[in-house]
Amino acid sequence: MDCQYLPLASTGQFSSLFLDYITNKDSLKPFYGRFPDIAAFEGQINDKTFGEANRRVLVDALERQYQHIAVKPDVSTLLQPNTFTVTTGHQLNIFSGPLYIIYKLITTIKLARKLKETYPAYNFVPVYWMATEDHDFAEINHFSLMGNQYVWETEQRGAVGRMNPKELKTLFAQIPEKLALFEEAYLKHDTLADATRYYVNELFGAEGLVCLDADDAALKRVFAPVMRDELTHQQSGELVNKRTEELAALGYKTVIAPRDINLFFLDDQLRERIERREDNTYQILHTKQTFSESEILNLLDEHPEKFSPNVVLRPLYQETILPNLAYIGGPSEVPYWLQLKSVFEHYQTPFPILMPRNFAMYVPSVSAKRVAKLGLTPEQLFQDTLTLKREFVDNHTRHTLKFDNENKTVNKALDAILHKAQMVDPTLERAVLAETKRFADAVARLEKKMRRAEERNQEVGIRHLLAVKNELFPNGGLQERSDNFLTFHLNDRQFLQKMLDAFDPFDYRMQLCLQ
Repeated sequence: MDCQYLPLASTGQFSSLFLDYITNKDSLKPFYGRFPDIAAFEGQINDKTFGEANRRVLVDALERQYQHIAVKPDVSTLLQPNTFTVTTGHQLNIFSGPLYIIYKLITTIKLARKLKETYPAYNFVPVYWMATEDHDFAEINHFSLMGNQYVWETEQRGAVGRMNPKELKTLFAQIPEKLALFEEAYLKHDTLADATRYYVNELFGAEGLVCLDADDAALKRVFAPVMRDELTHQQSGELVNKRTEELAALGYKTVIAPRDINLFFLDDQLRERIERREDNTYQILHTKQTFSESEILNLLDEHPEKFSPNVVLRPLYQETILPNLAYIGGPSEVPYWLQLKSVFEHYQTPFPILMPRNFAMYVPSVSAKRVAKLGLTPEQLFQDTLTLKREFVDNHTRHTLKFDNENKTVNKALDAILHKAQMVDPTLERAVLAETKRFADAVARLEKKMRRAEERNQEVGIRHLLAVKNELFPNGGLQERSDNFLTFHLNDRQFLQKMLDAFDPFDYRMQLCLQ
């Protein structure tokens, strides 16, 4: 597979905050710990301490979660003090969701491999943090395959990881392709979390990838001291707001807005915010449930699983229950982590190394041949359609489509006419200028007509150009944010292996992978 590379800044697809981070801009250094290069991990390893008791809790939880999977990664290595994790996370998008989720998993696997090569005295386990507690069903209930979108409709509510996926049986009847892996996952498991673990393990378990469901009472108990502090003192929101203001002062737009209490109440069919009222009682929004301070703290002690960190505290939860060194995130995740460093400092927890995931565009063989025949560069592919089409016509025409030389001659003559008219009568200037503008407008109209005529002459080439553009940028956006990996995997069973071979976790460029 031939790979070409393009700086992310050249694609026009990423925020200034993300781009400035990956180029190691000095003004952003106070907002994170170590910059993501291979040498930084030595210091991160030395800083990360993770006790034997917490390792046992983690391994016990993973063994419970994997108990019904026959062939699985060996999680017992996490009991060893020289074993660390590198982690990515995402929602449980059905059928794996858009391509970039697969790319996050592959980047994490490749990072663990690279670290083992560089630091052979240690072990590194790639972890997929399944966002099982997320309740934004509309973000995960659809996927796109071969240009068609399929949607899961349900009356289930609350944390998506607890939902029963057997309802997806109706989707299999709509999908022309036979998807045996996902039928096994969704129709033979009782929760979306279990189903997702099953198919991710089938895809990447042999590469050592471990799936973690943090919706677990034992894991929550480890994090309970932080949740108690959040309920009683509400400090995380103030810390994040201060960082947000500092980023705004540098001209950056931020992603997350904290709450006073950055916890949800979690129960069957329910995940709702917790608010502290003026009378110091706690209200579960959109319900009739209220608690006194002593009642809610007792509930936390007895049932920590009923409390769920939101986006502000979830990263801290992750770093509390994992011996983690790095978080691999996308162009929206890395920026919001930059708002959180002071929360980590407050709780005396090492801030992980923030690793951008790999970015890629897969170009199937038919499109690759068209790209080569059309003579398109990677930079041109990322231009907007109008600019790309204009440049293509200009580069392939045998004619001159603009009257630049003629305009220079005519404008020189018009200047002479204007000068003569002014000599006779200064008030004639307006009339001459009006005629000059009418002439310029007529020339512009004629140029447009000539361009349209030339586009008709180049109709076949333009049609191929737009076909490539539409295939690689479905709905006008990046392929990886829309297409599902099955679009390519069903036609090329080596697709995932090819991407595993191609990715370098420390290469922060857009990668064009030509089949």
